[in-house]
Amino acid sequence: MTTTLLHTAEALRTRTRAGRRAVVMTMGALHDGHASLIRAARRIAGPDGEVVVTVFVNPLQFGAGEDLDRYPRTLDADVKIAEQAGADVVFAPAVDEVYRGGEPQVRVSAGPMGTVLEGATRPGHFDGMLTVVAKLLHLTGPDVALFGQKDAQQLALIRRMVRDLDFPVEIVGVPTVREDDGLALSSRNRYLAPDERRTALALSRALFAGRDRHAAQEALRARAASAPATRARAEALSAIGESRAAADAHAVAQSAAPSTPGGPAAVLAAARQVLDEAARRRPPLELDYVALVDPADFTEVRPGHTGEAVLAVAAKVGSTRLIDNIPLTFGAAI
Repeated sequence: MTTTLLHTAEALRTRTRAGRRAVVMTMGALHDGHASLIRAARRIAGPDGEVVVTVFVNPLQFGAGEDLDRYPRTLDADVKIAEQAGADVVFAPAVDEVYRGGEPQVRVSAGPMGTVLEGATRPGHFDGMLTVVAKLLHLTGPDVALFGQKDAQQLALIRRMVRDLDFPVEIVGVPTVREDDGLALSSRNRYLAPDERRTALALSRALFAGRDRHAAQEALRARAASAPATRARAEALSAIGESRAAADAHAVAQSAAPSTPGGPAAVLAAARQVLDEAARRRPPLELDYVALVDPADFTEVRPGHTGEAVLAVAAKVGSTRLIDNIPLTFGAAI
């Protein structure tokens, strides 16, 4: 398959298309994470459909002092990666092709969800992101658009925009791709010096620590529900010298008690412990936030939360800011 490089919306619009068109939106500097999105788009579009990859560094979503000027621009390499992953077209418009006449006066507002976490740290970022996504959806006319779950708040906002404004497109989230050491793939990883990268690994390790604490809690909850234990049973076991069984039984009994500290607070505590240790490294990790939020609106979950949640973290190492997250489910059916 040979991938066609296009620079104008008119050239894309006049292409003969058959089957479904699947679009993957990127800012270039493609890596294996983007390739996984493109491969997923190829599967969805099928052999008769069309996969379009957009490459556009959007100035609207960069704030003052952010890395717009140094953001990597590697179009030739991007086209090769897109071609290998199964793209039919790379659409790489210039800024004045997307924003004719200068920056748009009318923009999409992210609303309340755009003011928390990433939105609090980067005011206006999500308005700029949604504005360009809306523009590119109009310019590319896809049946389905795919976005990575690494940018969980972005994905949630795009889904909300598509629903609220009735865009005729299906939005598909694709799981985060990680490097062998656990670091989530990102175009910004290339900015990290070796010692900075070692510190940056705390982001994924914190998430995994929170996930492991959550898994342990859910396992205890399941055991408590299937075979309820009592403090009396723990004491009886202890009396006959079975200390390990006694401790296990007590843990199960405690996990079943509604007043027991645990749940979201315990998950966050496990993640914070890893991040606090990384803050003492050299170079240090500068934490922006770690939060456990409802994926529907990105508000922090309450202590008794049940259902889906996202454990999200953002931090700076040196001059590089990184984000990561994992999905969790509290109180899953047993």
